[in-house]
Amino acid sequence: MATSKAQQFQLIEGMELQITVTGLPNGSSVRAEFHLKNCTRTWILHWGCIYQGNNNWFVPSEHSSKQGALQTPFVKSGNAYVVILELRDPRVRAIEFVLKDGSHNRWLKQHNGNFRVEIPWNDLHVHHQIPKNLIERRAHKIWDRKGRPQSSAREQQIDYDNAVRELQTELARGISLDDLQANSTVPVEKEVTSEPHQTMNNQSYRRKHDVQKWLQKYAEPINRNGSVKSSTLVELSKRSVGQENVISQKSFHVRNYEITVLQRNVKGGCRLWVATNMAGPTVLHWGVAKSSAGEWLIPPPDVLPEKSKFVHGACQTHFTDMSSREHNYQFIDINLKRGGFVGIQFVIWSGGYWLNNNGANFIVNLKSADSTSDKLDVDGKYILKWLLDEISEREIEAERSLMHRFNIATELTDRCKDEGEGGCIGIMVWMRFMATRHLTWNKNYNVKPREISEALERFTNLMEKIYLQQPNKREIVRLTMALVGRGGQGDVGQRIRDEILVIQRNNHCKSGMMEEWHQKLHNNSSADDVIICEALLNYVRSDFRIDAYWQTLKTNGLTKERLASYDRPIVSEPRFRSDAKEGLIRDLTMYLKTLKAVHSGADLESAIDTFLSPSKGHHVFAVNGLSPKLQDLLNLVKRLVREENTESLIEKLVDARIQLHPALRAPRTRAKDLLFLDIALESCFKTTIEKRLISLNFNNPPEIIFVICVVLENLCLSTVNNEEIIFLNFILFCVQDWYRISEAYKPHDVQWALQTKAVLDRLQLVLADRCQHYFTLIQPSARYLGQLLRIDKHGIDVFTEEVIRAGPGAVLSSLINRFDPSLRKIANLGCWQVISSADAYGFLVCVNELIVVQNKVYSKPTVIIASKVTGEEEVPAGVVAVLTPSMIDVLSHVSIRARNSKAFLLMQICFATCFDQNVLSNLKSKEGRAISIHTKSTGLVISDGNNSDVYVRHVYISSVPRGVISKGKKFCGHYVISAKEFTDERVGSKSYNIKFLRERVPSWIKIPTSAALPFGTFENVLSDDSNKEVARRISTLKDSLNRGDLTKLKAIQEAILQMCAPMALRNELMTKLRSERMPYHGDESGWNQSWVAIKKVWASKWNERAYVSCKKTKLDHDEVCMAVLIQEVICGDYAFVIHTNNPVSGDSSEIYTEIVKGLGETLVGAYPGRAMSFITKKTNLKSPMVISYPSKRIGLYSKPSIIFRSDSNNEDLEGNAGAGLYDSVIMDEAEEVVVDYSREPLIMDKSYQVRLFSAIAEAGNVIETLYGCPQDIEGVVKGGHIYIVQARPQV
Repeated sequence: MATSKAQQFQLIEGMELQITVTGLPNGSSVRAEFHLKNCTRTWILHWGCIYQGNNNWFVPSEHSSKQGALQTPFVKSGNAYVVILELRDPRVRAIEFVLKDGSHNRWLKQHNGNFRVEIPWNDLHVHHQIPKNLIERRAHKIWDRKGRPQSSAREQQIDYDNAVRELQTELARGISLDDLQANSTVPVEKEVTSEPHQTMNNQSYRRKHDVQKWLQKYAEPINRNGSVKSSTLVELSKRSVGQENVISQKSFHVRNYEITVLQRNVKGGCRLWVATNMAGPTVLHWGVAKSSAGEWLIPPPDVLPEKSKFVHGACQTHFTDMSSREHNYQFIDINLKRGGFVGIQFVIWSGGYWLNNNGANFIVNLKSADSTSDKLDVDGKYILKWLLDEISEREIEAERSLMHRFNIATELTDRCKDEGEGGCIGIMVWMRFMATRHLTWNKNYNVKPREISEALERFTNLMEKIYLQQPNKREIVRLTMALVGRGGQGDVGQRIRDEILVIQRNNHCKSGMMEEWHQKLHNNSSADDVIICEALLNYVRSDFRIDAYWQTLKTNGLTKERLASYDRPIVSEPRFRSDAKEGLIRDLTMYLKTLKAVHSGADLESAIDTFLSPSKGHHVFAVNGLSPKLQDLLNLVKRLVREENTESLIEKLVDARIQLHPALRAPRTRAKDLLFLDIALESCFKTTIEKRLISLNFNNPPEIIFVICVVLENLCLSTVNNEEIIFLNFILFCVQDWYRISEAYKPHDVQWALQTKAVLDRLQLVLADRCQHYFTLIQPSARYLGQLLRIDKHGIDVFTEEVIRAGPGAVLSSLINRFDPSLRKIANLGCWQVISSADAYGFLVCVNELIVVQNKVYSKPTVIIASKVTGEEEVPAGVVAVLTPSMIDVLSHVSIRARNSKAFLLMQICFATCFDQNVLSNLKSKEGRAISIHTKSTGLVISDGNNSDVYVRHVYISSVPRGVISKGKKFCGHYVISAKEFTDERVGSKSYNIKFLRERVPSWIKIPTSAALPFGTFENVLSDDSNKEVARRISTLKDSLNRGDLTKLKAIQEAILQMCAPMALRNELMTKLRSERMPYHGDESGWNQSWVAIKKVWASKWNERAYVSCKKTKLDHDEVCMAVLIQEVICGDYAFVIHTNNPVSGDSSEIYTEIVKGLGETLVGAYPGRAMSFITKKTNLKSPMVISYPSKRIGLYSKPSIIFRSDSNNEDLEGNAGAGLYDSVIMDEAEEVVVDYSREPLIMDKSYQVRLFSAIAEAGNVIETLYGCPQDIEGVVKGGHIYIVQARPQV
């Protein structure tokens, strides 16, 4: 039996926090649910666990306890924001927490202390002793109810756990154990135990882990009472100089001392505040840098502070004491003015000693006056320009040997490590150009392997330090360390030199190719030697077939030319004695391990051996809190790799990463070994899954479900905790939804296939976003440095693409693409989604983005294949069909325009999404040729153009757009009118229809409160004396526009935003909105937001899409008038759009609806992904049928506010579909929230879904009946109530 405890806190701004702590039925876990109500933005729970007798905060862990805190973002769920924590450690006695407002960087505490929630384990779990035989019998019944399937060990355990839950629930209802025993008479034919045996003939396709704990961000260190640590010296310094002036800060800790350097911008000049908590006479010994931060130059005399003097190439300045009641410290204020300095270096003398930064100078890199000039390249992307310039300058030195390269890399990395991500990105790009052999590894320099190994060791040790101290750079550190070996001190590198001599001596191969290789190894060992050794091994194992040697080299990118290019060239082929085979295999295998230990950080066997090596510190498991299970898994992984058992290996690799992950997040020792091991496991996983793809049966969903589960978990483990919270939530919710899909699988189930496709579509969108993130982050540095180093253009262009291909997301994307056709077959979808159904004939043109050609006029019938369509574009003139792989809503702007084209072109445009890349690629190969498109019930049939398409051509050629005349409207004399005053002469159809509906719909259909700025208001305000200059500018710009200069559209919009409002308009607006009781704040801030929103609506008359649309339909753009409908924003649970005549099939007996979570802008705007859609027969409104599930990742939510909607006089006119051309603007900006579909009632609760969808369809049917024609309706669902916000005739 499980019970609950509830607790409630009243917070600021009317917010309320309700916490429910519940004991779970398994008796060993507790769930804490945090519900934040009346909240208008996303907060973050900053929390830790309290153990009995210890007031410190701890991070929950299954294996060990670590001091620290976690940050978990609240997730939108209905009208509240929710966090759910599950605790499995009975030692936890309480949760302490504070709330963080990330957007405003503020903390919310309870009376200056922490919030606290007690966890009374004994009270929450009332244990019943349930006999084991009773549990087994109930588990048997559960298995029997499912049809007695052949179950895996995991499924048996699930049945056993479910049996325990059922019995505990019945006991809680008051049923006695005797009654349960009496009613349990089924014999146990199949043993079900709490420790199920392993079944080898039926691989389980169900996996489930708490991935949220892998994806949580670690917070800053905490002190004893749980609050975030803050440097007193930093705070005192900021208080002294004025925090608002500080543009950067840096702190150093030496012994028990702290040194803080604050940089300020004062009147465009740079000032430094150097402070320390040292006592007694203290001197700053310093110099400045102008070209790179590593320089030490004597400061010019005009920047010297008081108490300064020049000494031996430096300046020495005495610190000044600063005292307060509680604290004493010393400071120096340095005014560097506009000297163009990029950094300073210094050491400090105090108490008779010199203090430095662990043997080096203290270095502070300075931000330039504009904060960005040193990080901008020609494209305006943020890069660390000085670093890349210096890399280019020093490449001549670096190409002498790998020792030189890694020594330089260590020096530059140390100098730029505090420069944000740009520094580490620059180093990573340089290392990757090296690893991909775009740069010279050795040139006329003889270096010992030991020296290379030691240089590499220093570099990777520094990367380890950055990984530990700067978590925000962990992603780039991982990418860098995957490119290099681990290096090593002592005899690690020397063994490379010594062991090759042993191989030559033992196997009688002291001449030819082996001697050439020996000379190369002595001269300059590199990662190429690993490949050469593997090639020799394959050559020997194949009974000395020389093609095996060359094939291994070729596969790994080594050519004859590459071998011959070394300073000590290899030009001979290997030749060995046949009787030396066994000895060569033994010796070369051992030598390969030595080479990999130095050069191959990502080699799995080497990483495992290093990690498990007692000589490296056998206490690594205990100190890092690792489970002994990890050692068994690593040994098993090594065996499975040797056996090439890919089926078992992929799961065990991820299981090993799961065991390793807690220590990797907060390592206490040997972090480099932990990191190299994880990189090696991830690399092996990618290689293994790529091999597994060949044998996967994509027509067997259970098999694919399991593989995708494992691949998703691998992706989560590779998502380091410095990622943005929004991306962490994207991944988290997708994984949770996939677990749900896995458990819900039913063979040949159409609804399951539709839901699965939606989850995978959403995953593809997330992966696409990450690709764009990498391009933005990495490609600018790759382009800039690549050009400096004269890398070939192709190598630069594909740089980031290759980084992405090497990452964990690439194989997931490949899996999804291959599984998609099978899913579509189960769901009866075909490879096409027809959005606008029409036959077409035209010449094929391929474009990257539809928006780029939307204003183009094609002189002959054209079929466009557009790689990207957002949904906001216009279809270009002359285009008869648009085909795309983009997932576009059926009710998006471009979809509606394509279907409505018949109104003004006498023909309908074909518009369809293709989900089969092979079909699309085949079509693209026909570019420039004529093709015919015929629409069938199963999709599109496309063939080469022929004479049977003459009719289609004739229709196109004879179709000439006919003009629709729109009458101008006059100002009525009032700036703002109420809904009762709406007439068709004062407002557009959008507003007038609201008045019509309010007077006629039944009471269960709600209409939001409305007002409007009538026609002519814009023109009247523009003619006001205060806007004469704006009016003159707009007039001039319109003259240029009428001559065809479309670039003036943006300028007109910007001019409108400069308009001033007459005081009468402001007064009328505030009075009218208050009288209508709309949620409007009449203060200065509220008015300013309203006025900006109104001007944005007016300005949208001149957006490019609307202007081009008017020209196409021969409308006089000057006659277009813009009223503004003002409505209360209904902060609903869902938003929907109804078409009472199915726009896809044209079936007038069906109502078609799309619905999204939150505000409707994600549905009608260009937000990626598909909405949930359903159709309802008008003769049977109680039986809606879902035809697609949601793949939109974002929901928009707003606090109570008002929206200003465009309402022009050219919307809904016969022959013109003007709706959606102009903008609507919410006064208060809506918040983007990642949507969690794994617990969404619309998907999970069938009865709720049917009730809600039936009510929406009935509302649509009612409104269609009122108007007597098909309707296009927008609405909102809030608390189960239906609100209609607008309706218009469906064209």
